[in-house]
Amino acid sequence: MERRTIEPRPGWQETVEEQGLVYPLTRYPDGSLRPYWDESAYYVFSLEEVEALEEVVEELHRMCLAAAEHIVTADRFADLGITDPRIARAVAEAWHRRAELPSLYGRFDLRYDGTGPAKLLEYNADTPTSLVEAASPQWFWMEDRFPGADQWNSLHERLVDAWRKQAPLLPPGSPLYFAHSSADELGEDLMTVAYLKETAEQAGLDTDWLSMEEIGWDRLSGRFVDNGLRFIRSIFKLYPWEWLTTDRFAGHVLDTLDNGGGTGTTLWIEPAWKMLLSNKALLAILWELYPGHPNLLPAHLDGPRELADTTGWVAKPLLGREGAGVTVHRPGADPVLRDEPCCYQQLAPLPDFDGNHVVLGTWVVENEAAGLGIRESSGLVTDDYARFLPHVIL
Repeated sequence: MERRTIEPRPGWQETVEEQGLVYPLTRYPDGSLRPYWDESAYYVFSLEEVEALEEVVEELHRMCLAAAEHIVTADRFADLGITDPRIARAVAEAWHRRAELPSLYGRFDLRYDGTGPAKLLEYNADTPTSLVEAASPQWFWMEDRFPGADQWNSLHERLVDAWRKQAPLLPPGSPLYFAHSSADELGEDLMTVAYLKETAEQAGLDTDWLSMEEIGWDRLSGRFVDNGLRFIRSIFKLYPWEWLTTDRFAGHVLDTLDNGGGTGTTLWIEPAWKMLLSNKALLAILWELYPGHPNLLPAHLDGPRELADTTGWVAKPLLGREGAGVTVHRPGADPVLRDEPCCYQQLAPLPDFDGNHVVLGTWVVENEAAGLGIRESSGLVTDDYARFLPHVIL
């Protein structure tokens, strides 16, 4: 693994926008605009490194599924902050019937510097983003700059194949809707949903789309409907389950939840059991089930424990995204517990490449490793100001 600098392509911004990355710049607090898509540098991997990382990702995915089974069978929903019995029952039923429910993708965030074992930082298997840039613009960048090279990137082909395989699980006679929140100002959620809709269409599915805010509730039929009053039988949503099950329509969601084979119900993708894999409590449960595993970091739910005096720790809200609410604590810091439920994970500072802190976003489609997206940040927390850099295998 190596970071190399390179001159950006002339007109790079227009190029990546045409390829679906309509948010190539990030606005900073001082009002300045700086590249989010950053092709002034790139990362190089060997084929052996990538093959080893693929094995790690697929093993971690299997371990996470085993942890989900443990959470359900041991009734540990409270550890995830799921205290509403109706939600817990819905998640458990979805887990037990998961073979009947379409499930598409997820993203592992890993700490890796090319010298030691990759370490799991977190897993987002419900609403992962940075998909568009990983699947499309960085592939075309490689073809422009390094024709004949390779890249850890089979995302597009695997997504199309996944939709094709799972098409029989979708209810017949109605389109598969794709939805994002209209509160998304940058266009990232919109373009992620648009890209996934395109992969579904390439798999031969009939699709439609709308915003989450346009979804209506028909009191007469007791069904969710689109803005043309058509019954929404199945829908892919880039909208977290913890919002879906707590907003003012939550009761209707649970009443009409299709967990496999229901009539007059709505099938949501990703399925409800993905709540088990997008909660930071998963990290502590993994460490409990697989203590000392080389690809895990020690993590606890009741406080930093031994981490306070040894390595230091990072406190992560159970449902935080994009680094929100994450705090870093050096060894010897006062181990005061946060007011909100958190996962306390061993501090493993991100690798520093020329002053840039890098995290690997490794993708899983269905159950297989499918690609890599790299983000850099100025600090130890990968936040909204992180930059996306392409990579090649040489």
